[in-house]
Amino acid sequence: MTQQLILDLLAAPPPSLDNFIVGENGAALDALRNFAPGRAIYLWGPSGAGRSHLLKALAAGPSAHYFNAQSPSGAMRALASSEALPLALAAVDDVHLLDEPAQAELFALYNRWRETAASDKAFALLVAGDRAPLAMPLREDLRTRLGWDLVFRLEQLSDDDRANALRTQAGERGLQLSPEVIGWILTHYARDMGQLSALVDALDRYSLEKHRAITLPLLKDLLATSQPQS
Repeated sequence: MTQQLILDLLAAPPPSLDNFIVGENGAALDALRNFAPGRAIYLWGPSGAGRSHLLKALAAGPSAHYFNAQSPSGAMRALASSEALPLALAAVDDVHLLDEPAQAELFALYNRWRETAASDKAFALLVAGDRAPLAMPLREDLRTRLGWDLVFRLEQLSDDDRANALRTQAGERGLQLSPEVIGWILTHYARDMGQLSALVDALDRYSLEKHRAITLPLLKDLLATSQPQS
């Protein structure tokens, strides 16, 4: 197995609602599965809770647009003022990092959302940040808009949730991960479930290629082999 193939296997799969590990976030996921034009959802929670995963999953749909603090200046305002661009959903991530011009653009996007909510030009607006609306370090008129419709706090997955997800994914492939392997992964590897899922896939293929059972030495061998060469 070439090093590049291993690196490709370790790459996290594209975010989707189906590969989001729910944990205690069932209400938020249900709302997103039933997200309709004219509705807005604000998601907040700590880093690693899955905010960006969910926004990118929804923004992968047709006529959907994803923005964050690195988006080109004016992009949100152009979308808010355009009559020509088809718009089903706008997703704005990490709003706590937006500078003043970008906050003004999001303000304009919220106003467009509200103006069109009951019309045939309605679109869904999905926004995320690291804290509750009124605690956000944003201009006051934008802070209040974050709470205009549905608001959900995302809870981080517990180690038990991650361990159960790893066991389930491994079981679906006919694999058994020992408590030693799972414990090492949860302690030393990424906490993001997309990366953890990719690691299980890579372990499956690597164990077949090496004709070895999945053990802690095999896991460490895989990760050492996947390190980029200097």
